[in-house]
Amino acid sequence: MSKKVIVYSTDGCVECNYVKKMLEDKGVPFEVRDVMAKREYQLEVEKFGFMGVPVTVVGDRAVKGFKPELNDLIKDIVE
Repeated sequence: MSKKVIVYSTDGCVECNYVKKMLEDKGVPFEVRDVMAKREYQLEVEKFGFMGVPVTVVGDRAVKGFKPELNDLIKDIVE
């Protein structure tokens, strides 16, 4: 069973684009949630303890930014 990957981002966010490109390159399906489009998305990010984007979420785990920890977050999804 595949876990859902959510990327919280905004338009024009360079780091957000890096995260999305990396996931695409690895063949990982993901949902994009623009925190500027819906207040509820911003509140979801804040529940993880973050104030900015990108935030990538898998299950109950989240990583902020474009950093090596993303590989650990998605390792069970990438075949």
